[in-house]
Amino acid sequence: MRSSDQLDRLFPPVTPFARHRIDTGDGHVLYVEECGNPDGIPVIFLHGGPGSGVSSMHRRMFNPDRYRAVLFDQRGSGQSRPFASIENNTTDHLVADIEHIRTQLGIDSWIVFGGSWGATMSLVYGIRHPEHCLGFVLRGVFLGTKPEIDWFLYDMRRFYPEAWERFSHFLPEDERDDILAAYWRRLSDPDQTIAMMAAEQWSAYENSCATLQAEMRGGGGRMALSLARLEAHYFRNNCFLPPDYILSHANRLEGKPGYIIQGRHDVICPPFSADALHARWKSAEITMVDDAGHSAFEPGILGALLRALDDITQA
Repeated sequence: MRSSDQLDRLFPPVTPFARHRIDTGDGHVLYVEECGNPDGIPVIFLHGGPGSGVSSMHRRMFNPDRYRAVLFDQRGSGQSRPFASIENNTTDHLVADIEHIRTQLGIDSWIVFGGSWGATMSLVYGIRHPEHCLGFVLRGVFLGTKPEIDWFLYDMRRFYPEAWERFSHFLPEDERDDILAAYWRRLSDPDQTIAMMAAEQWSAYENSCATLQAEMRGGGGRMALSLARLEAHYFRNNCFLPPDYILSHANRLEGKPGYIIQGRHDVICPPFSADALHARWKSAEITMVDDAGHSAFEPGILGALLRALDDITQA
């Protein structure tokens, strides 16, 4: 649920002016949509998870008069096919998909916008293809490191002990010493009943910790499977990145305008990651939103994102 105050901050509902199905050539077909002004400033939206997909609410963050907004469901997510698939699904594949979409749509360069896992993808894409990036708007920074993964699996209980207890106690006591492996066995089980039970528990844990506003907590259903399975898949493989990859290569972003929006009470992606990134990327601005957690739709976060999208076109 979202308050009317939050909805008032967004632009009016918009229908995509184009939808595409892009075949990657290795077993996946990506759902891509374009919204707003076909002659506007190109911006690509990279969703979180991995596995969450895009929604009509995401379209409404972009001024339809100013932006040509490109949104797509990453491999295994949303309307892309096959759903919840981990085959040929790595960080390198996702970066290649972003480039493939850019060239297919005839875009030379664009603003890159992403939150949480979308921020991870924004940064990796920017490091590898800085020449095609006009700037970045990032929310809830996740650097894809093992300490951050361990924080999610174990240390969030310091702030949400009851949510973590439900998450961990879904497993038999003798499997709780390796939560990721135990969940993965269930999420990858060919019996969809077993997989969905685990996915619902994983998704409920994440959603319980995502925002300071209890009325905004939700989730579950079909998306729970793609979210949980793909997150566990990426976590098992350390996000398919070498240790400290993003911070070690952040110099490639220098000179690019960047806006880092971080909730002070973000427990899923704690502020220390955003602060570490800002220390390596001096041309970026960081905004700590004191009364917010992780969700893009908390009022303080949403307001800061909309201001950044206004300001970056003036940079």
